[in-house]
Amino acid sequence: MQNVERTEVLVVGAGQAGIAASEHLGANGISHIVLERNRIAERWRSERWDSLVANGPAWHDRFPGMEFQNDGPDDFVAKESVADYFVDYADRIKAPIRTGIEVKKVSRLDGRPGFRVETSENVIEASYVIAATGAFQIPVIPPLVPKTPSLTQIHSSAYRNPASLPAGAVLVVGAGSSGVQIADELLEAGRDVYLSVGPHDRPPRSYRGRDFVWWLGVLNKWDMEATPGAEHTTIAVSGARGGETIDFRRLAHQGMKLVGRTERYSDGKLTFAADLTRNIRNGDAYLQDLLDEADAFVARNGLDLPEDPEARRLLSDPACMTDPILSLDLAKAGITTIIWATGFSSDYSWLPSSALDDNRRPKHQRGVSAEPGIYFLGLPWQTRRGSSFIWGVWFDARYVADHIAKQRGYMAYTAPVPQETIDA
Repeated sequence: MQNVERTEVLVVGAGQAGIAASEHLGANGISHIVLERNRIAERWRSERWDSLVANGPAWHDRFPGMEFQNDGPDDFVAKESVADYFVDYADRIKAPIRTGIEVKKVSRLDGRPGFRVETSENVIEASYVIAATGAFQIPVIPPLVPKTPSLTQIHSSAYRNPASLPAGAVLVVGAGSSGVQIADELLEAGRDVYLSVGPHDRPPRSYRGRDFVWWLGVLNKWDMEATPGAEHTTIAVSGARGGETIDFRRLAHQGMKLVGRTERYSDGKLTFAADLTRNIRNGDAYLQDLLDEADAFVARNGLDLPEDPEARRLLSDPACMTDPILSLDLAKAGITTIIWATGFSSDYSWLPSSALDDNRRPKHQRGVSAEPGIYFLGLPWQTRRGSSFIWGVWFDARYVADHIAKQRGYMAYTAPVPQETIDA
């Protein structure tokens, strides 16, 4: 007979979401176990490129209860140090984490509350389950370009450094934070680089002496709730080289070849949408609007922050904007590598189908699943724009833990015995 372990809450995943959940569950006095199939914060170590740093400064991109020990408040922390931070944090709060254990299946118990959780090690029965596996699970590479011996195709999560790629030109598809930083690193290494740029928001790295994360905070933009389409908006920002504003015109003037959205492939040629100029100018408009809001905030609150006219200056349109590349023969362009910075999908097939929608995505409100007793953490726009960021998931985890505490109170309620029953 298989040994069955019991716990009140089972947390699946020991990244930033799982550790935040553990802290808040512990604060509520709720017994729990955290299972992680790899190491704590594994994706920061093995699914990021070598030179990656956090996209926000250390004072902001952390949990409220602990600072980074070896970095200054305005530093952009290297990926290994971020992973070490979560290991140290888990140790500090004494999180009951077990690594090297994979959750195979979660199913509701028959005739009694809770769930049966089948793992690679044993079976666990839990009253509640938190899926804290996050949004960055399965790299997505569009089935656009067929496998070709002379062409290497990798996802941005598999990229490590310029030396790890075959000699030759590189096409990076996707100009969010990952894509643009990888393309910039390759350009700096002397590679011939093409970058496919889609719609994006382009905030300033800093303005009037304050980082953009501060501006989004005081302007209440981190607390924006999801609107149709907004949850898919790409943000182009970088913490590289001490933090800098992404300027696609500057990259083009430095030699990077910009193209529009990648659309089709045929006979060795890629076709691009004629939207590059529109995408870049819409990104510029976002930046200028944010600067206008920041100036209004400074004036309204009488803040002594220095003016920063340089932040509004736009370089001239490069040739790739005035005479766009709409088709590219990969071989003739010398392209030997395509890096797909095209995001991730998720796999929740191990959860009850009642917790998912028709597209097998989490069906929830603020992380509370449609299946009572199942919760989600670490989803983009779970409650607000900041939900998938380190500090944002901490606040979402508090809401989830408080919800569990409330529900267990209901389940613990026992109706008083009627007086007539006692008298009898």
